[in-house]
Amino acid sequence: MQVKNTSLVTAVALALGTMGSVSTAMAQERAFQLPRIDVVGQTEAERARIPAAVNVLTQEDVDRIQPRSTEDLLRRVPGVYIKGEEESAVVTNFGVRGIPAGDFKTLVLEDGVPVQPGIFIGNSRYYNPRVQRMEGVEVLKGASSLRYGPNNIGGVINFQTRMPEDGVSVRGKVGSWNTQEVVAELGGSSPSGDSRFGIIATRAESDGWMDKGYTMTDVMVRAGTAIGEDQYISAKFVYYDNEANISYRGLFEDAYKAGKTFNPAPDDYYLTSRTSFDVNHEWQINRDAELRTLVYWSEMDRGYWRQNVDGTKQVDGVTVWDYGPDNRNAFRGAVREFERIGVDSRLTLNHETFGINNEAEFGIRYMEEEMLDIDARNTPFALRYDTTHQAGDLRQDRTLSASNIGLFAQNRFDVTSDLSITAGLRTERYKVEREDRRNADNDGSLSDSHFLPGIGATYRLNPSAQLFGGIHRAMAPPQVANALDPDLVSDPEKSTNIEIGVRGATGSMRYEVAAFNMDFSNYVEPGISAIADPKEGDARIRGVEGAAGYDFGNGFVLDGNFTWIPTAEFRSDIPVEDDDDVAAGNRLPYSPEWMGNLTLAYHTGPLEAALLVNYTGEVYGEAQNRKQIDPDEHRDGRLSSYYTVDLTGQYAVNQQFSVFGAVKNLTDERYISGLRQGIYVGPERSFELGAKYRF
Repeated sequence: MQVKNTSLVTAVALALGTMGSVSTAMAQERAFQLPRIDVVGQTEAERARIPAAVNVLTQEDVDRIQPRSTEDLLRRVPGVYIKGEEESAVVTNFGVRGIPAGDFKTLVLEDGVPVQPGIFIGNSRYYNPRVQRMEGVEVLKGASSLRYGPNNIGGVINFQTRMPEDGVSVRGKVGSWNTQEVVAELGGSSPSGDSRFGIIATRAESDGWMDKGYTMTDVMVRAGTAIGEDQYISAKFVYYDNEANISYRGLFEDAYKAGKTFNPAPDDYYLTSRTSFDVNHEWQINRDAELRTLVYWSEMDRGYWRQNVDGTKQVDGVTVWDYGPDNRNAFRGAVREFERIGVDSRLTLNHETFGINNEAEFGIRYMEEEMLDIDARNTPFALRYDTTHQAGDLRQDRTLSASNIGLFAQNRFDVTSDLSITAGLRTERYKVEREDRRNADNDGSLSDSHFLPGIGATYRLNPSAQLFGGIHRAMAPPQVANALDPDLVSDPEKSTNIEIGVRGATGSMRYEVAAFNMDFSNYVEPGISAIADPKEGDARIRGVEGAAGYDFGNGFVLDGNFTWIPTAEFRSDIPVEDDDDVAAGNRLPYSPEWMGNLTLAYHTGPLEAALLVNYTGEVYGEAQNRKQIDPDEHRDGRLSSYYTVDLTGQYAVNQQFSVFGAVKNLTDERYISGLRQGIYVGPERSFELGAKYRF
């Protein structure tokens, strides 16, 4: 921990040193946007060129939602389902278009940089970017997601970080469960406006819903400058540390029905830290050629310390986990350390081949990943923070590494002023290696290559309606536990994705509707380590999603979206653990048939307010589709539908000072948000109040 803190102090000191060379022209507007990778684009014209469904949440949406986490943002996007585990969303738990939540089939980026710790070598859920530094999120689905990969079956989610305005601001917030949060921002520009610098630092503490407390620090430093008249460069540093009192364990059903809200695993801790650095370079070669290059590096530690149990017992008339008198110093320490380095370069060319306007894009990405994977049992409680992670009975000690090269090419043909066709091809080649430091017989390696084609089109029917559609092949690499064992699955999961839709705007109304179909081969259910004799067409998902908004012109704006997925099923019988077969036709777990959002917002002068409603349909906890919650494992069962209502508001007292507040889960809906080793309970009604001041 000392090393990490030293790194943080050093980085901030260097950044402040850089600030000395950047003028503090605090009142000056920024002259340019720091280079970053946007998967959708900044303008409506850019979005209209994409032959796929597009969803974008802006800074205005972020202010209106007042999210606690990035999951609070994503749940407002059509097609996205959130399986909540705790309110601050330390780990990611979402599914896109019927793909089960907690799966690894959707790529998550931050400013174009992969943030999931292990795409080829391990679990990708361990890190969730902090919402306090976000100005928006882009969600790209359909054939256009082929530009990014792998893990793009569900599409691409790109969180966009905010560049602080010139000056200094402090934002503070207090709320239920003794939540306290402070965010400080500092921004500055050079006199010419062609260099910028900014820091966003967050400190948050909370006792947490159900006493699942956390202490979180997050610091982002961004800086950039123009190089002459046609080149721009920017750099971003992020440091994150979080100590969360959370666990796999949940409540038993009798405790849930009795309305209990205690932490079922009070001594379990999930410790994460992450440091990252990336550099963006943009070169406007000429009016028809642009080169963008992104170099990134990150390292992350995840320590999951779980107390051993001796079964269950009864306390105050309900069932609880029995940790026993001798288990205070008996823990399982599951520790994983990740490191990644990569470079992604994209050349865009405008040309007039075939006598029509064309835009070609060529991309290359090289990435290396490495993970240290340690599992120690009967580890003393006091050694939670031991950096050697070697105490106790060592059950697993291995390193996993992967190298990957991806190539991409596409061309958009503007056949007419109304019709454009985009064809693309992505190739992925990777090599994964495992070194077992306890048993060399478990060493192994795997190499594979895949070609992923796609084609899409847009057609303008009239000024207020544009058709779009496409078909492409998408891929998610095999989980490393399977890839290097000849008795388990070594092939990646693939799907053929088809989409067709219409979008547009007329007067004060805007809309988008899309129908989609995903046919999977070699589908692996989340949490299942193997599939025997995988068959083509293991799963199929079909559905429709839509969104619309209307501005009444008197301060009121109404936005809504829906998702209907009538088909999300296994298409072949799949043997799973304990020989409990999953029948063809069973619904995929954590894949609701219906979801929806409705937002009524009001803005007049300095006052803004919003009422936000979210509906989530019923889901199954596992593939067996049991109707009742399993009384032993508590992993499976049917979870009822639920809705939540949030009320938010903000008031600008003057240009410098504003106040804001929110009531989350206004109706105090009690619901089950997920199952694991017990029941996860959705957060009760809660309150937040805050203020922001600009110096």
